[in-house]
Amino acid sequence: MATKKAGVSAKVVPIEQIAASIYVIRGQKVILDSGLATLYGVETRALVQAVKRNADRFPEDFLFQLTKEESESLRSQIVISSERRGGRRYDPYAFTEQGVAMLSSVLRSPRAVEVNIAIMRTFVKLRQILATNEELARMVAKHDRQITLLFEHVQKMLAPAPSKKSRIGFVAPETK
Repeated sequence: MATKKAGVSAKVVPIEQIAASIYVIRGQKVILDSGLATLYGVETRALVQAVKRNADRFPEDFLFQLTKEESESLRSQIVISSERRGGRRYDPYAFTEQGVAMLSSVLRSPRAVEVNIAIMRTFVKLRQILATNEELARMVAKHDRQITLLFEHVQKMLAPAPSKKSRIGFVAPETK
């Protein structure tokens, strides 16, 4: 049965769509309330209302509201409707991985459960990719100095040797 659900989750929301919804804010990987609402197929205000009704389940390390500066910065990077155009009247909420997991206890629809599973798998996959890249970077750094030394030695070998021979022959003195 778990295999069937795994297939269903992947079809409900493609991993690429979830990954595109993840941002790094305040040094944490988060998904904004509007992104989650889109993934769950609900209105942003309905999602936020459900979270506010269960505020005790969402401490600051699970959920935080962006500052005005963070919101403005995001507006210039991604499409967040501006208040002037009849859009959001408050700064977005950002859900950490733990906050997204907690949403599964608040939102109980079958789609919400499937989307949550897909989101959790995406976070795990991102962690695996980052760990692999960090390991590769460590390996390159370790060998980088050795490669540099090798190139220095090869360059010395290819450079012409300085001539220590004295010139043979007669050199006329310079006359004024």
